[in-house]
Amino acid sequence: MSGAMPKNAAAAVPVFKLYGETAAWPTPDLIHCESIAERSRLHDWEIKPHRHGDLVQLLYVQSGQAELQVEGQTSRVVQPALQVVPALSVHGFRFSRDIQGQVLTLALPLAEQLASALDGRLLQRAACYPVGEAKGYLDGLFESIGAEYAGQAPGRELMLQSLLSLLLVWIGRCALQQAQAESSQPDRGRAHLQGFTQLLEAQFREHRPIEHYAASLGISAAHLNALCRRLAGQSALQMINLRLLLEAKRCLVYTAMTVNQVSDSLGFSEPAYFSRFFKRGTGQSPKAFRVQR
Repeated sequence: MSGAMPKNAAAAVPVFKLYGETAAWPTPDLIHCESIAERSRLHDWEIKPHRHGDLVQLLYVQSGQAELQVEGQTSRVVQPALQVVPALSVHGFRFSRDIQGQVLTLALPLAEQLASALDGRLLQRAACYPVGEAKGYLDGLFESIGAEYAGQAPGRELMLQSLLSLLLVWIGRCALQQAQAESSQPDRGRAHLQGFTQLLEAQFREHRPIEHYAASLGISAAHLNALCRRLAGQSALQMINLRLLLEAKRCLVYTAMTVNQVSDSLGFSEPAYFSRFFKRGTGQSPKAFRVQR
């Protein structure tokens, strides 16, 4: 699924302490730890879009597949990865039934305290970091956090904060490496963006997912999105949708094609879907747009 949430939808998005719960915070700690499967299996492996008012989540996918949507940006995870979900960000997840992983939920005061020693904005930015060769290290770190969380050994709170600090250092280093890679290769980034626009021009009628374009360029979908936002001021999905809208407008203004024919020519599965897409992008139905031109 590749789809940005409509801008006016955020106001209707539910705010949960933890997904599916409206009761008080279920632990005296400023941290909550559970497996991904523990909660998602209760909801048929899908966590629908919602947000947390004063919680930050760190979701570690160890194995299995996941579709992670945070603030309209979708990451399809097939290899181990760690997703940062900032407070108040709209997010939803889908998981395969064989998913293995952990979710750490931090109360905002604790998250800000821990992040302040590094980059204070570290947990304010949504990001999905590939784990790669660090999987063994993160597996052990999350196992230690889980064991400490479940126990009542002396110094438990200090140990949990120490383990979380190690995790945040790892995240901070990943963020720094990502930023350095992007800033040190500006020409390559522009080349990738140019390649994306050329592919998009040739294939926009085929409704290819962002992952298809990224794979064709030899980069990740997250990297492509970051490049588009930095160099074009729009996400990759926005660029795809705007190209479709531009062609739809051209057809409606300069041809005698019916709305159904325009829909077919642009690769939509049905005219009703095309009309909804067009109205979401322009505020008008295709027929109303044509009448006014």
